[in-house]
Amino acid sequence: MYGNALLTDLYQLTMIQGLFFEGKHEQRCVFDRYYRSNPFAGGYTVVAGLEHLIDYVEHLHFNDDDIDYLKSTGMFKAEFLKYLQTIAFTGDIYAMPEGTVAFPQEVLLRVETKKAEALLLETCLSMILNHESLIATKARRVRTVAGNDTLMEFGLRRAQGKSAGVYGARSAVIGGFNGTSNVYAGAKFGIPVFGTMAHSWIMSFPTELEAFRAYARQYDDNLILLADTYNTLKQGVPDAITVFRELREAGKLPPRYGIRLDSGDLAYLSKEARKMFDNAGFADAVIAASNDLDEELISGLKLQGSAINSWGVGTNLITSKDSPSLGGVFKLVGQYEGDTFVPKIKLSDNAEKISNPGLKNVLRLYDDKTGKMKADVIVLEGETIDETESFHLLVDDMPWRYRTLLGGSYHVRTMLQPVFKNGEVVYERPDLPEIEAYAEKEIHTLWPEYLRLINPEPMHVQRSTKLFELRQEVLRKESANFL
Repeated sequence: MYGNALLTDLYQLTMIQGLFFEGKHEQRCVFDRYYRSNPFAGGYTVVAGLEHLIDYVEHLHFNDDDIDYLKSTGMFKAEFLKYLQTIAFTGDIYAMPEGTVAFPQEVLLRVETKKAEALLLETCLSMILNHESLIATKARRVRTVAGNDTLMEFGLRRAQGKSAGVYGARSAVIGGFNGTSNVYAGAKFGIPVFGTMAHSWIMSFPTELEAFRAYARQYDDNLILLADTYNTLKQGVPDAITVFRELREAGKLPPRYGIRLDSGDLAYLSKEARKMFDNAGFADAVIAASNDLDEELISGLKLQGSAINSWGVGTNLITSKDSPSLGGVFKLVGQYEGDTFVPKIKLSDNAEKISNPGLKNVLRLYDDKTGKMKADVIVLEGETIDETESFHLLVDDMPWRYRTLLGGSYHVRTMLQPVFKNGEVVYERPDLPEIEAYAEKEIHTLWPEYLRLINPEPMHVQRSTKLFELRQEVLRKESANFL
């Protein structure tokens, strides 16, 4: 059986082999993981995937089957394959915690290790963090418009593979969902599971009323009845009311009961169903809805005054249909030549693709009165900001445009936390409810302008003066090579 070390791109292995025979595979280096733009043209990204990444790094090794396969390709030499059998992660990783809101160009994760190990990590590390952060961000956008309504992740059958479905469900919870229909994810991560019936249940009985009664006999504590199999308002809702009356008269009506709508004009049907339930004395009946929902549709339904208060969101969430990838990158920003650290930069004809060199961290500034975020500053590792001193928020290419935070009016937080030191996990892993609570707290540090679905205000992110000067110095040095 193949191990997780093969979950990489071929060029990573060919580069490692080349470095091995050039004597550079153990050169210590620093890579940054960041992204260049927010998904969905939004105002933020929610960081997710760190737990999955830790598990991947902890178990990273080549087993006998892996080596046999690589040998069979004819591309790798025996001496190198013998080396691969010994490889394991021995370095340091720093990362923003899961649930953190982050912004373009910021260092979300920093890897300090041997060159061979960093290259081996790159592909799978990027896959994990890009995918799970993308789904968590999509989920948070849905939560932003859903308010306090119940949100259920229903996407497993449309997910692009098992891992996408399972870890997508976990990411949705980090983004603010209440639970999932995915039983495997529920068991693996302790996520509440939701779900009652499909149309096939209704059609398995002579009448819809008999189907509802049968379900109530089996599951009278989880009574959300699917009401749109035949005719929602003329049959589905009246039959549901009949069953609810029978249960109430028997003293068996559960605390949570209601219907789910999966087709038709959801705004109209929900409002009419609400009237029917209220008139029948079931004012607390839940009206749930599904059917290719996302944040745009839910926002629109709420504007139309829909009576839906529970939402099953599947395909558009689990596939992130309107923004199917997060362009996170993993770039070399420095390496040691002997005992000297040499900053590295990636140049490009596209200015936004030019990287920030050096060993870096991110400092986040909060307003003391409101607790809201004011700005992020990308700094060189070890730099600090004195909270008692006034601080200028600058625009790199327009230094005459700035705002000043008065000393004593703000506080500073260091965003990257140690996760691995010398190959060992040093991070106290929070459980999922703790991550959920942290993510909820994080999103409330943003003003509403940053949460808009359309044309959100961009968060102020700037380089420190020292980082800006280092970047200019390295740019000049590298540019001189081809002038």
